[in-house]
Amino acid sequence: MLHSLRSFFTDLSSGGKPVGRFADDNYRVAAAALLVHAATIDGKFSEDERARLHAMLKAHFDLEDTAADELIAQASKAERESIDLYHFTRVLLPALDEGGRCRIVEMLWEIAYADGKVSDFEDNLIWRVADLLGISSAERIALRERVAAARQAGGA
Repeated sequence: MLHSLRSFFTDLSSGGKPVGRFADDNYRVAAAALLVHAATIDGKFSEDERARLHAMLKAHFDLEDTAADELIAQASKAERESIDLYHFTRVLLPALDEGGRCRIVEMLWEIAYADGKVSDFEDNLIWRVADLLGISSAERIALRERVAAARQAGGA
């Protein structure tokens, strides 16, 4: 009830236009939460990781800077409140085809490589997420090699 009332006043004050909030079950929140988790799993959230995350979400989901910041904030909150990876992958599975799921894994590798090195925690996380998304080990490794090669070539 309180949520409905708050929503009514928010709509009223914004002229009836949505204020850009992402639904909690939105696949973009789920994808961003996994990326936030990958960026922070090693105990550090470097400026390179933060900048790469922002740029990837902005480009991949065609967002303005403010919307990308809002998505990161909402995804960070969802990631902190989540108890497992399945919470996010179950949202992604029906929303994405195999190519989309591979792109999520590729983005995870890009975040892992953003600070120049992949930790064992990041590697294990990506393995588990890829498995939950139905991405084969061979494809996961191929995606890792592609991201690593692009990074060495200066393209990432």
